[in-house]
Amino acid sequence: MVRSCEQGIPGWVYVGTLLLLIHFHSVTVRGAALKQEVALDNSVTVLNHSMSLVQRMETLLAMGNGSDVTLRVQTINTDEVKVIQTHSLVLTLQSDVFEELLLTRNNSAVVLRETPDCAAVFDKFIRYLYCGDISVRLGQAISLHKLASKYHVWGLQQGLTQYMTQHLSSDSPTGHVVGWYNYALQIGDMALRDCCLQYLSWNLTSVLQSEEWVSISEDLLLSLLQRSDLILQSEVELYEALEAWINQNQPVSSTVESALRAVRYGMIPPQYLFRIQKQSPLMLKYYESIRDLLYLAFQFHSASPIQLAKYFDVNCSIFTPRNYLSSSWGSPWVINNPTRDDRSFSFQTQLGPSGHDSSKRVTWNALFSPRWLPLSARSTYTELGAMQPTRTDGGRPRIIVTPATSSPDFAGVSFQKTVIVMARQQGKIVVRHVYNFHQSTEEAGDFLVDADLQRRASEYLIDSSLYLHIVIKPLYHTLLVARK
Repeated sequence: MVRSCEQGIPGWVYVGTLLLLIHFHSVTVRGAALKQEVALDNSVTVLNHSMSLVQRMETLLAMGNGSDVTLRVQTINTDEVKVIQTHSLVLTLQSDVFEELLLTRNNSAVVLRETPDCAAVFDKFIRYLYCGDISVRLGQAISLHKLASKYHVWGLQQGLTQYMTQHLSSDSPTGHVVGWYNYALQIGDMALRDCCLQYLSWNLTSVLQSEEWVSISEDLLLSLLQRSDLILQSEVELYEALEAWINQNQPVSSTVESALRAVRYGMIPPQYLFRIQKQSPLMLKYYESIRDLLYLAFQFHSASPIQLAKYFDVNCSIFTPRNYLSSSWGSPWVINNPTRDDRSFSFQTQLGPSGHDSSKRVTWNALFSPRWLPLSARSTYTELGAMQPTRTDGGRPRIIVTPATSSPDFAGVSFQKTVIVMARQQGKIVVRHVYNFHQSTEEAGDFLVDADLQRRASEYLIDSSLYLHIVIKPLYHTLLVARK
């Protein structure tokens, strides 16, 4: 390749020939015409040398042979300048922004001003334009995404967005999900923002224990505190983490009060409420701002839900549970070889979080069927005495969670059942999916509808087992009576 340039072939002709060969090869290999030709003539053999062409392009960039454009990448607010020898044909083919810059240039040098983080990865970005592949580290994703967006390299931009959504669970020293959330919010990428927010909500216990927790913004903090789908050990865990965040960040009083009023004190057992009220420095300082909520929480714990519902709106957030993983709210369930046969499981929860009901237990029966078919999809048996099958190979996974007995104590209460499916991603156990269904329905209709449990490498399985956690959340209803 280098010898060809030395023999007098103009650089732009050489680069153009390489790009034409790559383009022609890709069209030939992937196009429908070739497939048809192979189908008609089995003697045709496709020789794939695309990798060698990519290697030549990479060498061309590294050596700078035939370069007709010099990129001078200046780091903003510094004297640092990175010089990269490039070829206008490559730049203009990959980016309309570069095409416009080259049309308006006065000489062979183009000066680009970049932030320090973008300047640090600019050579990676240019190499992508030549070779079509790039190695990405967690800390480089935002910088490369900025460059791809700035220079309209849309394929790279989409690839980096996908990379971020797929690497939320990867380990990093100080965390990266919060940074990606803030960046998505800044550029208006609502899909990436929602993925980050869902990951933080569903894996909140691990987030609270990481260095990333104290780095979240006030807006993100308040947004998380408003959510009922948070998955964590208990409301006490959330309060203690909130106290640590406030001590670290020292926000203004209005932010502290808003955050404290978003804590669901009714979900905290009375013994912990007393301890928080008397021993928490944060509570002692802001007690007057949330005294009404504490008073309501103590009333909730001292009376039956039916009595409370006569006088108060029990549909407000203070009485609405989140997804708590402690034993009083549910139980984990590991199903080994989940495609083999039906499994059943029993566990107990408290009747409700109210101190009045916490000593009362409810026994729940859970049934998992790997291949269940609804009645409408089952074959019809006309022979007398023939039994209808409950499972077939063509069915789908199903889970049913029902109380073992009924009780008058259930009056005024409905139970939301949450089934949490765990998975291993980047070597870490995280929440893969969450299914919610209520007392009026026996099952989650879309439960594992997209999961291929037959495949050992299924993203829903951990070491060939299905890891579930069932959470039972009592929801109280306001009685339709005249308030006295």
